[in-house]
Amino acid sequence: MNYRNLEVWQLARELVIAIHNMTLIKLPKFEMVEEGGQIRRSIKSVKSNIVEGYGRRRYKQEFVRFIDYALASCDETADHLDTLVATNSLTDSATIDDLTRKVDELGRKLNLFLQSIERGHISEK
Repeated sequence: MNYRNLEVWQLARELVIAIHNMTLIKLPKFEMVEEGGQIRRSIKSVKSNIVEGYGRRRYKQEFVRFIDYALASCDETADHLDTLVATNSLTDSATIDDLTRKVDELGRKLNLFLQSIERGHISEK
């Protein structure tokens, strides 16, 4: 097994692609650099921290720390999405609903994953 088999990584990857495409297609040009760049970096951070945590899974506290970072970056992504909506930079309701639902789902799954690691750490799953 490797990190690509983790459901949280798969969902994060799906969101990296969806958010990247959203920022290129749905945002006004002036937001592509500012808030668009921020939301792209925060969702990529979720995925990268899952990978790095998994790479350090042998050490429970390291694993927990990186999944905690991933969760914080997921919260940051939700905040950037809220900002884009509040400033009317993102107005497509279908895109907003889809991304909001997926970011919330990722946050829930990361929380459950973190709890699972804390409860029953097994380094060679």
